[in-house]
Amino acid sequence: MRTDADEVGPGTLSRATAAVYRYLVLAVFLAAAGLPTVVLWTLLAPEAGNAVLFAAALLPAAPALSAALYAQRAWAAEPDLSPARPLLRGLRLNLRDTLAWWVPVLAAATVLAVNVLFAGTVPGGAVLRPVGAVLLVALAVWSGHLLTVTSFFSFRFRDVLRVAAAEFFLSWKTSLGILALLVVAAAVVVTGSEAVLLLVGWAFAAGLWLVVRPAVDDVTKRFTRP
Repeated sequence: MRTDADEVGPGTLSRATAAVYRYLVLAVFLAAAGLPTVVLWTLLAPEAGNAVLFAAALLPAAPALSAALYAQRAWAAEPDLSPARPLLRGLRLNLRDTLAWWVPVLAAATVLAVNVLFAGTVPGGAVLRPVGAVLLVALAVWSGHLLTVTSFFSFRFRDVLRVAAAEFFLSWKTSLGILALLVVAAAVVVTGSEAVLLLVGWAFAAGLWLVVRPAVDDVTKRFTRP
């Protein structure tokens, strides 16, 4: 009797081909999810009045990355040839929980970003800018932990916030890894464009999965029962 795992042969070539196929599907999925963001960012002028629109354009990002994380673990557990099913399942299961924290995070990030970018126009901006930049970076790294928790666990909302805050320090290597990925993503946008980041989104998602796996194991040990 065949199982889904039998769809991928035992040979190295067949497994490598299946892995390429999975990440090709992931690349298309992330490109489709991120295309509205890139289009809106291209059309919007870099003005303070458009800050809310810039943030709103990022709404699909966290649910799409959550689905990508969920799918990558599912692919490792069940190596079949239907990689889109875990992606869509992860999107459906985690959409509400992800948006529950992602919307407030985007609102806070918008305020901080405006303070950083336009601090020079107000008195005391020289002090306000570095403080806002540090808070913005910390918020981004914490968001990575929030994404991890909501992608793989079903906690109450306040517990999601607490666990992610604890893992920010407990899984400090993961925090540094998330920060490194964010720096790389920013460098890609600065040296290339948002479109380039969209094209390599699958690589970013793959790197994110490698970075957060220790945190997933730590959350499982510390905050769940066998």
